Amino acid sequence: MTATPRQLTLLCLALSLCALLAVPGTFAGLGGDARLTLAVFALATCAWIGTPIDDTYIALGAGLALTATGVISSDTLFGTLGDATVWLLICAFVLAAAVARSGLAGRAAAFLVSGARGVRQLTHLTTAALVVTAFAVPATSGRAALALPVFLALSKVLADRGRLVVMLALLFPTVILLSAVATLIGAGAHLITVSVLWESTGQEIGFTKWLLLGLPLAIVSSHLAAEAVLLTTTRRADREGPVAITAEDIQAHSDRPVTGPWEPAETRCALLLATVVALWCSEPLHRVPPAVVALIGAVVAASPALGTVRLKDALKTVPWSLLLFMAATMAMGVALADSGAAEWLVAGLPVDVSPWLFLAVVVAVSTAAHLVLQSRSARSSVLVPLVVAAAVGAGVNPVAAALASTAAAGFCHTLPASAKPVALFAEIPGTPTYTPRDLLRLSAVLAPLTAALVLLFALAVWPLLGVPVSR
Repeated sequence: MTATPRQLTLLCLALSLCALLAVPGTFAGLGGDARLTLAVFALATCAWIGTPIDDTYIALGAGLALTATGVISSDTLFGTLGDATVWLLICAFVLAAAVARSGLAGRAAAFLVSGARGVRQLTHLTTAALVVTAFAVPATSGRAALALPVFLALSKVLADRGRLVVMLALLFPTVILLSAVATLIGAGAHLITVSVLWESTGQEIGFTKWLLLGLPLAIVSSHLAAEAVLLTTTRRADREGPVAITAEDIQAHSDRPVTGPWEPAETRCALLLATVVALWCSEPLHRVPPAVVALIGAVVAASPALGTVRLKDALKTVPWSLLLFMAATMAMGVALADSGAAEWLVAGLPVDVSPWLFLAVVVAVSTAAHLVLQSRSARSSVLVPLVVAAAVGAGVNPVAAALASTAAAGFCHTLPASAKPVALFAEIPGTPTYTPRDLLRLSAVLAPLTAALVLLFALAVWPLLGVPVSR
């Protein structure tokens, strides 16, 4: 494969930086471990941006390089795989497989969507349903795959109203991406952020605290985005017509019953999911870690007597590549913090700026980062360690800065390749969907809207919930 000019440019930049780091006397105050860390970090970032090589392969190579050079120990590299957040995500995927197998998703969709009588009502009921899925299915790509059959059923019912189908095609990935911030398991990037905060500052964000901070933002941003999608993709005439979607219409495109008495497996799965979420939310009362609760739920969900899915089938749905990526980037974050590289990188930044300006810059950079780094987890791996280090120097609460960066990075709608859910809904055979022009039109409205909303929460809402702006 012939390298493109962009790839050659990035490679030259990375190699030039590595050469400078190798020269003694350059970059005063930078130790040997920090120099090695920055060189590996620069090469990995350029590879993520400019090459088609798998993100996980790059991250594993970077982690191996840091271990082989002695910057981090092998225990640190391999220990990240045993991190509680990794186990939390594994068990959450097992629970999600049980939910998908039971047919609860289709029943819930029929219950909500069949009550719509107008286009705007349909839009916001769909939005509410998608927000709720953040509690049942981890990772945005998993939620998109679960929601796709529901969209296809709606598209068949609304086949004679093409613009509404296009609107729904754009609504589904938009809400899935923005509502991920509702829960700790909503995206792998959240777990990376929590790990970086713990390693760098010793501050821990559990499931309950993340829920308290993220759910209000997810609800507000999702419904505002739904209005933006509705207004940018439909005309007044499209929005004024009535909508009549019945449970029978949904049933015609589902292989599981969506009405009638619940099957025993559905009842057991619903009770299990409700119990697990309730235990996650009440963690301050019983002190059982979320990962342990998730493991108990996964064991029950896959048990021969009470479960709805076999364990080996559920484990096939776990994105092992994502877990390895998370573990390797956690190790990179440890290296950045422990070697002093992150502190050195931000040492030259102005620290006398006001907290609101600092957060505004963080939000703006994080919002635009998807244009360079298309992997949400990779964006957090690169940005969060630097944001945390810079926040400490600027007197800003690192928790507020890290959360603002992670929440803002949830916007990735500009191009079909910017996120997996956007790409999934962009090309559906036999169904009208959105074009790149539709995405750009929406992004022009949604990017400043979501950035301003995240900044508003960081400055005005989160301080009321126990996360002050300043240290």
